[in-house]
Amino acid sequence: MANDLDPRLTPVQRFGRELARVRKQAGLSQERLGTRLGVSGSLVGHIEVGSRTPKPDLAVRCDEVFGTGDLFARLCRNITSPSAPHWFLGWSDEIEPRAQVLRSWDPLLIPGLLQTEDYARAVFRGDLATSEDEIEEQVAARMARQIILDRDRPPTLWVLLDEMVLHRLIGSRQIMYEQLNRLVALSARQNIKIQLVPRDTSCTSGLLSSFIIAELPDAPTSVSIESSATGEVSAEHHVVSLVWGRYDRIRAEAYRPSHSLDIIKEAGIRWNSMI
Repeated sequence: MANDLDPRLTPVQRFGRELARVRKQAGLSQERLGTRLGVSGSLVGHIEVGSRTPKPDLAVRCDEVFGTGDLFARLCRNITSPSAPHWFLGWSDEIEPRAQVLRSWDPLLIPGLLQTEDYARAVFRGDLATSEDEIEEQVAARMARQIILDRDRPPTLWVLLDEMVLHRLIGSRQIMYEQLNRLVALSARQNIKIQLVPRDTSCTSGLLSSFIIAELPDAPTSVSIESSATGEVSAEHHVVSLVWGRYDRIRAEAYRPSHSLDIIKEAGIRWNSMI
């Protein structure tokens, strides 16, 4: 998978960059690939530089030619109906699925990788300008991201959560109860560690934004940083170092995973008692 992290790339440009990378890796010229796809070599060239938009059927044929599963079909769907903010597409398609270790911090919400479908739906409904169809599309995309948790070699997750997240009503009491039960179930997995940061902690560096740090096997460590207004994906050393330092300071304030699990269970019992 391409490791081009430039968030300024459009979905069309991202498709083109990936097509060029896979074609060169396969040792094919644009003309030879065009022949196998049933199009001209010049069209392949235009797609690779982002000046032509690929059609869904061509994306499917690319996957068939290169044996890339649904990679190009997925990249094509992001062109016609992007299910994530523009800046986040590179992360969700190219970085997160390849990560060996993911370290996250969330001061306001359960992180997307651990959300239940109903919790995610309630989060997306918070944007009053979003239609029901768009909400369902966003929920489906979020659930698809979670596939990485069930693969043969899932990434190791180190999840830091502000304790107040457990007590913030999202959707309904039933949704909160089911969401906390999901956290308990996920905590039983060897590769997932959830730690709560006490609600009365004096550490303020974590209040600036949520973020994820991804360690990749064949590319530089990358970070995704999200605030209420915007987001950023970067592999630049000074940005990664800044975020990692912030992560270490927050984690120094956190409860142990076992104690955090007890608190999550207690909060779940409380939500259940109010249903």
